[in-house]
Amino acid sequence: MSNDEVIYEEKDDIAIIAINRPEKKNTLTNEVVQGIADGIDAASSSSDVSAVVLRGVGDTFTAGYDLTNQGRWDNPYGARQIDAREGAWDPVRDYQFMGNNVRRFMKIWECPKPVLGEVKGWAIGGATDLVLCCDMLFMASNAHIGYAPSRIYGTPTTMMWVYRLGLEHAKQFLLTGRAIDAETAYRIGLVSQIVGEDDLAETIEAEARRFRHIPANQLALNKMLINQAFENMGLRTTQMMGTFFDGVTRHTEEAYQWVEGFAEKGFRQVIRDRDGPWQDYGEKPKG
Repeated sequence: MSNDEVIYEEKDDIAIIAINRPEKKNTLTNEVVQGIADGIDAASSSSDVSAVVLRGVGDTFTAGYDLTNQGRWDNPYGARQIDAREGAWDPVRDYQFMGNNVRRFMKIWECPKPVLGEVKGWAIGGATDLVLCCDMLFMASNAHIGYAPSRIYGTPTTMMWVYRLGLEHAKQFLLTGRAIDAETAYRIGLVSQIVGEDDLAETIEAEARRFRHIPANQLALNKMLINQAFENMGLRTTQMMGTFFDGVTRHTEEAYQWVEGFAEKGFRQVIRDRDGPWQDYGEKPKG
């Protein structure tokens, strides 16, 4: 299966799922999220697939949600509409909308086969909710990952940051939203391996193919066992709160003013203003 925004391919005992919006830095749309979920389902059901590689086409894994695409998302929730006042927030509708994305991201976590994430360029914001659901991460040596919406307009929804990093590093990077370079990501245990950008695709595919030498039952049961340990620590409850709080943070006065700034200043300038004090994302790091 493939749609225009996600490419699915099976070769040499592995499945490759590639986000295909390079002209938009592979930002996430409903079609992208659904295409990834469909790709995971296809890989799970294929007897020819031992492991999965998730990547982005072009120079960036994904720059997070497409903020110009608001209003064009599937929402599994329906309810009788009321004549709401201007600016009123429907928390249940919002929670169901974002929860639908979380459920689709978590297909990666629940897939009975290993899913390896390939991080090059940038993985920002909602991209981390997606890629941190992978079992192993391979990162280009010049890549960065981070949750910039910690500064305004979001909280992590899958909450994998906390469970992958532990308390100290989770607070260090979620309270500041700082971008994490590859060396730091490897040092703090966020990624399995860092590789030169030119060798990244070959390295991750070679590692994925090695899983064909391990019985499928063995892989699935070990993955379930590891995941179950983290779920017993409250993963699903934390995700519920993260998903709800994400909606709250997008409907504060500060968030409304921030979004209004897109029209007044332009999107890029608003991002620069957000990131200027930290010298990352919208601002080039100093020195």
